[in-house]
Amino acid sequence: MPSSFINSESAPTGTSQLAALRRLFDVLRSCRLCPRQCGTNRREGKTGACGATLLPRVASANVHHGEEPPISGERGSGTIFFSHCSLHCVFCQNWPISQKGVGEVITIDALAEKMLELQERSVHNINLVNPTHYWPQIAAAVFLARRRGLTIPVLGNTNGFERAETLELVSPFVELWLPDIKYDSARTAKSCSGAALLPHATWRAVGWMLKHAGPLQVDDHGIATRGVLIRHLVLPERLDESRLVLRGIKRRFGQRTPLALMTQYFPAYRAHDKKGLHRHLSAREKQRAERMLLRLGLAQGWRQIDG
Repeated sequence: MPSSFINSESAPTGTSQLAALRRLFDVLRSCRLCPRQCGTNRREGKTGACGATLLPRVASANVHHGEEPPISGERGSGTIFFSHCSLHCVFCQNWPISQKGVGEVITIDALAEKMLELQERSVHNINLVNPTHYWPQIAAAVFLARRRGLTIPVLGNTNGFERAETLELVSPFVELWLPDIKYDSARTAKSCSGAALLPHATWRAVGWMLKHAGPLQVDDHGIATRGVLIRHLVLPERLDESRLVLRGIKRRFGQRTPLALMTQYFPAYRAHDKKGLHRHLSAREKQRAERMLLRLGLAQGWRQIDG
């Protein structure tokens, strides 16, 4: 385990967190952070199936105002975009970052400082975008940042391709969860994201998040402090998939589960080569998606129907 964060700042009260960090970094010896469990020894700097090695690569760290109202609020969310990805979505809107690895390699100490710099800009939270393949390094950075004065919530903004076993180790460092539930069928997941395991893994991971963090909780100003907000992106010519996902959310988690339904899809990366994904959603598709919500009674959350 990198020793840069194990120093005089480590207080006795952090003993259990240090134990979790050691276990997380041990996972990197034969990487099994995500459901792919590729077995790469990233501790030695080798490249995993996600494209990542040992040190985190960061594409940007800035204030973002485009998240859901409880996340962005008035002062914005402090987003840190991580390079590379455990998925290979053909329509990825951030593909230069996720698939090409655009970004800068930084130390754990520098990542902690970025979190503190964002807090200085009065953001409501630290928003970790696509964190899955860097959970050990992120947890270590949060550990350091907390001891240097980080007080705002940390949010895991994840594609949903998570292992509950990894989340268990990460849980001391994350208060808020913003997971995607992309698909319900393995066939669509394989075709669109290169991971047939994605639906099974996501249902299990989101179930873990809701059990341990609960649904979204907000303060007196409507700003999220803890809990889970699920996202689902509606894809053109795949409304049957959205119907399965929405029904699954209601059946598994209840109709009051906080949900953000997103209809701002646009074709990017390799989407032009995939049937139906080459275009934006039609007005009719957006209307049908809205009717699904109404019929299922999923009223807790946000609908970006006019996006």
